[in-house]
Amino acid sequence: MPTPKTPKNKNTGTAKTKSDAKADNNTDVKNSTQSSAKVSQKVITLEGATAQEIAMFCGQFDEHIQQIENRLSVRILHRGERFSIEGAANKNNGEAALSATKILRCLFDDLRKGEEITPDHVHLTIQQFYQGSNHSGANTSLSASPQSVYGKDIDSDDLTIIRTKKMSIKPRGLNQQSYVRAVLTNDINFGVGPAGTGKTYLAVACAVQALLNDEIERILLVRPAVEAGEKLGFLPGDLSQKVDPYLRPLFDALYEMMGFEIVDKLIERNIIEVAPLAYMRGRTLNNAFIILDESQNTTREQMKMFLTRIGFGSTAVINGDPSQIDLPRGQNSGLRHACSVLEGVTGISFTYFTSKDVVRHPLVQRIVDAYDRFDDSTPK
Repeated sequence: MPTPKTPKNKNTGTAKTKSDAKADNNTDVKNSTQSSAKVSQKVITLEGATAQEIAMFCGQFDEHIQQIENRLSVRILHRGERFSIEGAANKNNGEAALSATKILRCLFDDLRKGEEITPDHVHLTIQQFYQGSNHSGANTSLSASPQSVYGKDIDSDDLTIIRTKKMSIKPRGLNQQSYVRAVLTNDINFGVGPAGTGKTYLAVACAVQALLNDEIERILLVRPAVEAGEKLGFLPGDLSQKVDPYLRPLFDALYEMMGFEIVDKLIERNIIEVAPLAYMRGRTLNNAFIILDESQNTTREQMKMFLTRIGFGSTAVINGDPSQIDLPRGQNSGLRHACSVLEGVTGISFTYFTSKDVVRHPLVQRIVDAYDRFDDSTPK
């Protein structure tokens, strides 16, 4: 009876063992995987860029370039004004190299317009490319540029720019633009989303601009003092000093936009007024810009009371993060209730921010995402 032949190894001519066959299969799989991974390469030239501009553009020790490499998972090499970008292409984000190219172009345009390129500026520019959706649900690809996101040039007159005493403020991203436009065109406005998305800062900027343009007579800063249980009578100092710790973010923005002396004088003349939410009952607020911060810590009754204080010629902005509620267990958030009850009411706007709108340290966005995933996976 003939002995069955053992298949020969093509490379050595010796008999193939089971381990040889397994190794061949693994090699085939590896080669198949490598061939399926598409790599895209792009080259751009920053024409006319001086050595000083290149140094400012790349940052100290190329920190701006490394920031883009880490965020987009690309490799960027440059010599002089020539930049070579290499990155993977995938269905979700398009070509990473193309995205990096557009970001580099945008940053260089900003540099030529006189803007200082800092790590924060690079982060915010990347965030514009990462805008996944706006509050109406329109999707935007990572490979889209800020110009294509807005539909026109990034510095177009159609973009809302807020001008205050000491600075001009340009909202970053679709949601910030939508938020500012809503505040300027509606009487009551809700800004709902995680910390670090610019809700409070932009609301204060709109209030300052309205005051400087004589559109309103005063600014009211309101916040529920949940940490003090609204029982402020036992705390030392006058009302302003008692509430000051809870309104510090609003004061910081006011000082930055108007200066310490001007803000202090306006507070003395009651043109800028601070008050805990509990002290708003019974008042009617005409020709005023009212900002209610940390509104997730209002009860349903407090929210209704606040909204019914709005008088003629007034604008109200209600900001809050439903994921950071400090109310006692069993009490429903007035912000969540208002969002469900008032949605669709004429004259009331809602702008919903996500982690993609965070304009603080990139780590903040990842922290927000991690908490959101945990909350979604935890049984209610």
